[in-house]
Amino acid sequence: MVSINYYLALLKISFPMSHKLDRNSFGDPANAGNLMTIEEANTLLNEWVPNEKLRLHMKQVAAVMKAWAIEKENADEQTALKWELAGLLHDADWEKYPDDHCRIIIEELEKRNIDPDVIHCIASHGPGYFGVEPNNTMDKMIYAFDELSGFVHAAALIRPTRYEGLEVKSVLKRLKSPAFAAQVSREDINDAISRINTSLEEIIQFIIDHQKDVN
Repeated sequence: MVSINYYLALLKISFPMSHKLDRNSFGDPANAGNLMTIEEANTLLNEWVPNEKLRLHMKQVAAVMKAWAIEKENADEQTALKWELAGLLHDADWEKYPDDHCRIIIEELEKRNIDPDVIHCIASHGPGYFGVEPNNTMDKMIYAFDELSGFVHAAALIRPTRYEGLEVKSVLKRLKSPAFAAQVSREDINDAISRINTSLEEIIQFIIDHQKDVN
C-alpha cells in the first residue's frame, strides 16, 4: 500500500513556508487567447516532473477543472482549455524547483506568451503561500480543487476498492480527523470553500466523480 504521508509529501499538500511572488500582474494582456495544446503541456510536464504520482495529481486537478468549466460554467472549448491547462501545470515546477515554486512555471509561461488568465490562475492556487488572491471563478476553483483533489485521492488510496464505493461522508470524516493527512490545511480548505457558492460536500462529490478514472 502507498504510504499516505509519502504521497502527500510529493503533492505539496501543505505549504511549509511562504514563497510570496511579490506581484499581482502576470503575462501580457496582448496574449489573451494564446494557449498551448494539451500535448505541449504534457511534454513540458514529462520533462519537468519525473515523479508519476505528482503528474497524476496535476492530471486529476486538470480533469476536475475542465469538467467544472464545461458542466458548471457552460464554458466553450477555448475557455475549458484554459481551465484544464491551469490545472495541468499548476505544480509543474514543484519537484525540480521547490524553493522557487511557482515562480519558475510562471516565468516559463510568460516566455511562451501564454494567456495571462492561465498564468494568474496558477499564481493564485495558494493565496496564503504565493500572496496572490483568486480574483475570478477559475482562480477560486483551482484553490478549492487543489488540496481537496489530493485529499480525496489519499482517502481513496487507503481503501481496498479505492474510488469504488467512496462516499462523501467518508471523506468528511477523514477531514475531521487531525491525524489523517495532518499536513493538509483544513484552514485553507475552509477558506477556499468560503469563496465559492458551492458546498464542501458538492465539491468532494464532484472530485470523486471526475478524477476517479484519471491515470
